[in-house]
Amino acid sequence: MASTDILDAEHRTGRIKVHKPEDFEGMRRAGRLAAECLDMLVPHVVPGAVTDDLDRMAREFILDHGALPACLGYRGYTKTLCISPNHIVCHGIPGERSLREGDIANIDVTVIVDGWHGDTSRMYGVGQIAPRAKRLVEVTYEALERGLAAVKPGATTGDIGHAIQSYVESMRCSVVRDFCGHGVGRVFHDAPNILHFGQRGTGEVLKPGMFFTIEPMVNLGKHPVKLLADGWTAVTRDKSLSAQCEHSVGVTEAAYEVFTVSPAGLFKPPLQSA
Repeated sequence: MASTDILDAEHRTGRIKVHKPEDFEGMRRAGRLAAECLDMLVPHVVPGAVTDDLDRMAREFILDHGALPACLGYRGYTKTLCISPNHIVCHGIPGERSLREGDIANIDVTVIVDGWHGDTSRMYGVGQIAPRAKRLVEVTYEALERGLAAVKPGATTGDIGHAIQSYVESMRCSVVRDFCGHGVGRVFHDAPNILHFGQRGTGEVLKPGMFFTIEPMVNLGKHPVKLLADGWTAVTRDKSLSAQCEHSVGVTEAAYEVFTVSPAGLFKPPLQSA
């Protein structure tokens, strides 16, 4: 199991890194493989699927493609994926749990390709899901789209957070405050933090060459969460459903580039309502 010092080609310094134009290609390769991994899992996320089996499939897929699973060994984490069904907000640990008809589940993966990190997550519907669950997932994806639309040189991280928060709350849902997006590149979690709530014009000014994730977590109920005894799994305090989706992006001279686009067009799932 590799240490995080080995996995990170550079270290977090607290300073925002501005990457060179040639660095975009490294992020494209890493982002594409991460997206392909989640594409590969689509037909396997069905009622009765054991989350540890999904984790094993992802690990084998990543290794077979000459890459490394970034989460495996990261701060003591023992799995390749985070799988977070229903009221689990994030960092659900794969294990013996089976997915059930009607579940919604976020699956989060990060791969390392030639030192670059591709970090992405998306929602999966397990069979037919309830209309309220489908609505939550759709709101979460639209929130990500609105956050992305705020990315351009001269904008601020607060612009991203405001775009997400104002939309989510207009849809009578809530944005989780306890977790945020982050700088990414040769370091897994780097500056800046990307809050999914906030005020226009506040925070860090975006510049071409900045790489980061946007990954809103949206609850059907209230926003507070709590951490379970395993030290990783975060759940909604009111046990309401939660959803999340995530892209890794780079700021360009004109606007932004998404590195984790699904090659198969499966990032936003087709969901069946009950």
